[in-house]
Amino acid sequence: MNFTAVIEHCKETGLYVGYVPGFKGAHSQGDSLDELHKNLQEVITMLLEEGAPDLESEFIGTQQVAVL
Repeated sequence: MNFTAVIEHCKETGLYVGYVPGFKGAHSQGDSLDELHKNLQEVITMLLEEGAPDLESEFIGTQQVAVL
């Protein structure tokens, strides 16, 4: 199974933070993108042991918004 994760970099902590939109509990963090990826794989695997997720929403994409 493949899931799309949203990833952000926290300037305050220096950590990479990621979550799967609509998948309750599917979030993690890491010092590097590789560590975050590994951590997300682990948490998603754990959550899937409880059964297939009932996703509350679906990731569509991003948009640039210009403000004048």
